[in-house]
Amino acid sequence: MAWFKRSTAGVTTSTEEKLEVPDGIWFKCPSCKASVLTKDLHENLSVCPKCDYHHRLGSEGYFGILFDEGTYQELDANLISLNPLNFVDTKDYAARLEDAKAKTGLKDALRAAHGKLEGHDLVVACMDFDFIGGSMGTVMGEKIARAIDHARALKCPVLVISRSGGARMMEAAYSLMQMAKTSAKLALADQEGIPYFSLMTDPTTGGVTASFAMLGDFNLAEPGALIGFAGPRVIKETIKKDLPQGFQSAESVLESGFLDLIVPRHKLKETLARLMDLLRH
Repeated sequence: MAWFKRSTAGVTTSTEEKLEVPDGIWFKCPSCKASVLTKDLHENLSVCPKCDYHHRLGSEGYFGILFDEGTYQELDANLISLNPLNFVDTKDYAARLEDAKAKTGLKDALRAAHGKLEGHDLVVACMDFDFIGGSMGTVMGEKIARAIDHARALKCPVLVISRSGGARMMEAAYSLMQMAKTSAKLALADQEGIPYFSLMTDPTTGGVTASFAMLGDFNLAEPGALIGFAGPRVIKETIKKDLPQGFQSAESVLESGFLDLIVPRHKLKETLARLMDLLRH
């Protein structure tokens, strides 16, 4: 039974850097409440120049930041989710998928691409939170698995950029199966000496955290990112206690030993290039 199919729409192979910032001249930062020129936010990679708050960024933005001259080859761009078992949701699942496609211009919640970073070959799989909360469905799992296989064939590193609410529960067990599939592919890559970088951004939760997001040879995160399995609101309601200040922030996760580095967005490309240089020797 097919879980997804190929769309007949075109495939993007290069891009000018486009960052997910609002239209208009001014933007109010939700963190420091300062009014920031949208132009300044663009120039600062969607990081608030007043407080360094990292605003959410989509795959198009990250590809533009990471790949030399913003040029890449998108991988498996035409895969789209299906509804083979008439999945139950608060609205028709097929309609939800169509609404997400229309809203975002994306085919699903993850895009994968191959390009050069400071001359190094790199395969990147990046989630788009605007597409049903970056939830992990069959297409996301399949694209990550294929991205890993592409990196194995090229003998080059693979980077997964996570921003997700977790498993796409509308797809039930099909979604949860992606945890095992992607983890198994990473185990094969590890056996072949293929480096895997995991970058956790805000938020990285649920089945994504419980599987491939925490399996990196280097586990990285953006400053202030929420990282955990259940969200803080769910935990607080369960234990009926207030949570410590900064609970599940990237900084607290680093202190607990689950991260290797916290990397500001403007240093991401430089950091990855340095790590790849070190692994080459």
